[in-house]
Amino acid sequence: MTRRTCLALSAAAALRAQNVPYPGVVYRNYARCLPDYLKGLATVAYERRLAALRTLTTPGAIAARQRWARQTFWSLIGGELEKTPLAPRSAGVVRRDGYRIEKVVYDSRPGFPVTANLYVPESGAGPFPGVLLQMGHSPLGKAYATYQRCAQGLVQLGFVVLAFDPQGQGERIYYPDATGRRSRLPSADDEHSTAGWQMLLSGDTATRLQTWDAVRSLDYLLSLPYVDPRRVATTGQSGGGTDSMFLLAVDDRLSCAALTSANSENFACKEFSAPGSTDDAEQNLLNAAPAGFDRWDMLYPFAPKPLLLTVSDKDFLGTYSPQYIRSGWEEFGHLKKLYSTVGRADHLAWGSTALPHSLELDTRLQIYNWFLRWMRPGSRPVAEEPPTTVEAPETLQCTEGGGVIGSLGSETPFTLQRKGRAPRKPRALEELLQMDAPAAEPFTILKTFPGRGVTIEAVEVASAPAVYVPAWLFSPRPAVAGGGREPVIVLLQNGGRRTGWHEDELHQTLARQGFAVCVPDLRGVGDLLPELGPGNPRYVRSHNEEEAYAWASLMLGRSLLGQRVSDLLAVVRGLRRHPAHRDRPVVVAAQGQFTVVAQCAAALSAEIGRLYLSGGLVSFASVAATESYQHAFANFVPGWLKATDLPEIMARLGDRSITVAGTVDGAGRTMEAAAVREALGAAGRVAVLPRTEWTAEGIARLARG
Repeated sequence: MTRRTCLALSAAAALRAQNVPYPGVVYRNYARCLPDYLKGLATVAYERRLAALRTLTTPGAIAARQRWARQTFWSLIGGELEKTPLAPRSAGVVRRDGYRIEKVVYDSRPGFPVTANLYVPESGAGPFPGVLLQMGHSPLGKAYATYQRCAQGLVQLGFVVLAFDPQGQGERIYYPDATGRRSRLPSADDEHSTAGWQMLLSGDTATRLQTWDAVRSLDYLLSLPYVDPRRVATTGQSGGGTDSMFLLAVDDRLSCAALTSANSENFACKEFSAPGSTDDAEQNLLNAAPAGFDRWDMLYPFAPKPLLLTVSDKDFLGTYSPQYIRSGWEEFGHLKKLYSTVGRADHLAWGSTALPHSLELDTRLQIYNWFLRWMRPGSRPVAEEPPTTVEAPETLQCTEGGGVIGSLGSETPFTLQRKGRAPRKPRALEELLQMDAPAAEPFTILKTFPGRGVTIEAVEVASAPAVYVPAWLFSPRPAVAGGGREPVIVLLQNGGRRTGWHEDELHQTLARQGFAVCVPDLRGVGDLLPELGPGNPRYVRSHNEEEAYAWASLMLGRSLLGQRVSDLLAVVRGLRRHPAHRDRPVVVAAQGQFTVVAQCAAALSAEIGRLYLSGGLVSFASVAATESYQHAFANFVPGWLKATDLPEIMARLGDRSITVAGTVDGAGRTMEAAAVREALGAAGRVAVLPRTEWTAEGIARLARG
């Protein structure tokens, strides 16, 4: 901020304090619009869920809530799968003092192998209690040092431990580099979410994939004759703790659990700060808020069995959202009341560490003693960990080459989602996009002032609760040839209204040719870019991005694509009520990812008479068919490909004129014109240009037809 700006703002504040009208435009704080809109949705969801929890005052009400939570969780993540043969096989044994490590492989789904290490005591009388150890998001998976130490500690205390690689980690890398052993993506989180975005399009979720891996791993553990089926637990740190929450939601066979540093904060929490606790694809529960479901509901079906929740008290400073401890502690209180109601208050415990996010010794000791207490009654608590030694990853690997794709020809989440495509079931586009009821507000004209050969209006229009769409409106002066007869052009630009507005640039040049030109910012773009929320800078900065806001929107039941379509429709309706432009035809010219917004809006409004789509996506089917795809997550909608696709939407536009230029496929590559025409199929009056053109001359020519 410049010194001049600071002085101007100070002067404006002084005038307000003196009740003197400020002579300039007092702009709205547009950076609050999207956060405030989401906060409103989250607040409604939080209060509705809280009201439901207050009714859990009897065992009968609790049992009904437990059944509801399990059914709702399965519904949100895509439904339960059919169990198929595990086909277990051994890949060798490593013997150590007092225990052995069996290297095993089994199939979670046909052709989808899981690599695991089974730690078995070699002393003591069986059957032994069993523990399913689930991994956090280390690229090493089951070979990560602290997870090895936890498994070794438990086996020496008399537990059989099954430690398996989650998808995208350890030997289950699904986007391998040339070595076949390491991911070509930046992190394990990217292995999860790259697949998860794609699965979402066909109605599947990364949550279901990871939940099913855990269910089938438990199946394998319980198939072992030396494991006592009455004493089986799950534990895991970070992502492994969260995966354990998934398993608690769906499987009654567990008798005990210890979750450490899991994502145990509710999304729609008290004092919600947008975009909230968004994370990897599997941790974000789509449409949970409208269903009245949140992350802690995954724990309710497990009650009143012994459950330990431990946290890193430092996690709210960077690993998780600022609400991590506050929300978790509040929800722990709700769950504690439930345990008390059924007479099992001692079965639920909270533990913590002052250390950062990791499965360090103090947390491992809490796990050991919790399991000893409930699964080996009469055992003394331990103050020291049994001796542990970290094995080299190669010692523990179950595949010859260190990767399931190269060694076992494994399916991947990408290939599974391509095979699992469901038949089309059309839905109303408004319902699919999860749109609010349309606003019907006229433009508020904030200021009118002259430009070189044009009249400029700073305007805004209400689009949704707490959301106001700002725009520039450039109109030709009456003396300009064609003024009043040429169309109104709505420009959706990659940079919003901040680019191309100078007097010799795109917007005013078009207006001087007789067009009225409206350039709005849509939610998350330009002046509607969200402000930074409160909290640790490391977390807040990394989440102040379009992807996080898109996830938050989907979790709250209002897709970001649908929100932007609503914004555009509000702008078009505002233009139809503007006295100087109500009779002009409307042309929407859109760039890049905003071409999807334009197509959806045109399908919902006959007032958009012509489209120019520059550098737009050909179809989401192309995204789903491309392993290394390139498209903005803001345009992803759950179940999109089960209901429609872009060529079908364009076909609905009938004889309206559409021009596409420089159309790209799912990989972001510009397509040949013939391939675009073939992909669009039955779409109506579509002109296909081989290259993008975003100039005043080109847009004017296309707007006139």
